[in-house]
Amino acid sequence: MHIPDLPTQFWIAAITSVLFVGIAKAGFGGGVGVLATPLLALAVPVSEAAALLLPILIVVDIFSVYHYRGDVDRLSIRVLLPAALVGVAVGALFFNLFSDNERVLQILIGLIALAFLAYQLGRNRITAAVAGSRPSRNVGRALGVTAGFTSTLAHVGGPPIAIYLLPQRLPRTLYVGTTALFFLIINVVKLIPYAALGLLRIGNVPVTLLLIPVAFIGVRLGIWLNHHFTDVWFNRVVYVLLFVTAVQLILGESIIALFATS
Repeated sequence: MHIPDLPTQFWIAAITSVLFVGIAKAGFGGGVGVLATPLLALAVPVSEAAALLLPILIVVDIFSVYHYRGDVDRLSIRVLLPAALVGVAVGALFFNLFSDNERVLQILIGLIALAFLAYQLGRNRITAAVAGSRPSRNVGRALGVTAGFTSTLAHVGGPPIAIYLLPQRLPRTLYVGTTALFFLIINVVKLIPYAALGLLRIGNVPVTLLLIPVAFIGVRLGIWLNHHFTDVWFNRVVYVLLFVTAVQLILGESIIALFATS
């Protein structure tokens, strides 16, 4: 197996990103997996970062679905999934239109990350405002399209799905199982446009195979953290790091460098 000669910066970003994916899949840290694509996009082009993470996400999703098999709210899946497929198609079209303009993709990924932070800050108010009932089908479809689009570009589809599912006050296992199945299907479908756009490369297979065990280390770490620590301070540190990463992607220059030249 030939391992590509990649810089140290890439491996630091990749290992950190995949660890966060595993920790998030273990249910610790309130969606910290959102940091994965923006962080990796600091080391490689946005499309390559998304393509490298996709097979790893699918492998971890398979184990999540197996663990929560049978715990699925099928009505929510029927509302969200068709609309999300439309979102995937729109996201793939966006990738195709701006494949030669890395700055546009970097700015969009940065904006998606900032939107996630805004959601986290207002999550309790959003949930309280719509609590107690299942959102309408049209609302569900709009959220599904949004989730498919942001998931295609940055593997960040959690907030729109949470906005639809949380007001229903589903049991935790049913909520997690529904989310796991939804994203497994979406991630598998994303293989089609990623392959059509030439984002999935044989040369990246060794890198993916090396990073998959890191994801499972992250899962085990997340399980351990769940039993020993609260995620409040962990979330705060991660969200600060996400904010810095998002701003750096949007500005196209290191924040440290900006302060050094100011």
